[in-house]
Amino acid sequence: MTEKDPQAVARFVERFALLLAEGGMARMPARVFACLMTTDSGRMTAAELGTALGVSPAAVSGAVRYLDQVGLVAKGREPGERRDHYMVSENSWMEAFTNRDKLLDNWTTALREGVETLGSGPAAERLDTSRRFFEFLQREIEAMLDRWRAQERRDRAG
Repeated sequence: MTEKDPQAVARFVERFALLLAEGGMARMPARVFACLMTTDSGRMTAAELGTALGVSPAAVSGAVRYLDQVGLVAKGREPGERRDHYMVSENSWMEAFTNRDKLLDNWTTALREGVETLGSGPAAERLDTSRRFFEFLQREIEAMLDRWRAQERRDRAG
C-alpha cells in the first residue's frame, strides 16, 4: 500500500466538502464529515478535527452536533478517556437515509392531519399530493435500502 500524501488528502477533503455543501449540507459539517471519512479509523476528537481542518474545536462542536442529529456521525468515548470522539461507520449514509425516513413519516402524518383539517379544495389536494409523494418515497427508500443490503452481502461474499 502506498503512503498517503497529506496535502492530497486535505485537497480531497475540501473538494468533497464543497460538493456536499453544494448538495445542501452546511460547510463546516461537510468539512468535518469529509475529514472523518478519510481517516482509516473513521474517528477523531474535536481537537484532532480542529487541527486537521485548521479551525477551533468550538467550530467543530456545532458541526458534529448537526452530523450526529442527521445520523452521519456517532459520538463516543473509550473507557478512561476524557474526550469524546466522533466517528463515521461504513453505513453512515444508510443510517442517515434511515433517519430521513423517520422525518418523512413525521411529514406524512402532519400532511394527513392538514388534509383532514382543510377538508377539500385546492389546498387540501396540494397537501394530499405531497402526502402521497412522501409515502411513495418511504416505500421506495425502504425497498432501495433492502436492495443495498443484499448487494453489500453479495459484494462482501465474493
